Amino acid sequence: MQDEQLKSFCGHLKNLRTSQNLSLRAVEKMTEKAVSNAYLSQLENGQIKSPSANMLFSLAQAYGVEYQSLMEKAGYILTKSNTDDSTKHGRAATFAVENLTSDEEQELLNYLDFIRKKGK
Repeated sequence: MQDEQLKSFCGHLKNLRTSQNLSLRAVEKMTEKAVSNAYLSQLENGQIKSPSANMLFSLAQAYGVEYQSLMEKAGYILTKSNTDDSTKHGRAATFAVENLTSDEEQELLNYLDFIRKKGK
């Protein structure tokens, strides 16, 4: 996550919590300790740059927001607003594809082509 996006994401998380008058410990309790108050504090202060999808899911449930919106804010899902026409994959989850080699990327594209042809 880039610095500007990280700041925006951290502020968004903190705003979600404080707008509902929730303490860090209250969120920990709401998530049944899936998200510790220490972890959430680190998230809100930008010390954790890549929150896990499980943590974001728990926070989305606690705050009553869409999971997808937190995933977008965290940079895991690309939207039209943060892509351009040269992007290869419109709206796609990007969990483990950040450090692909060109060979790995090509293999994934070949597999995707295979799946798409199989479905027709």
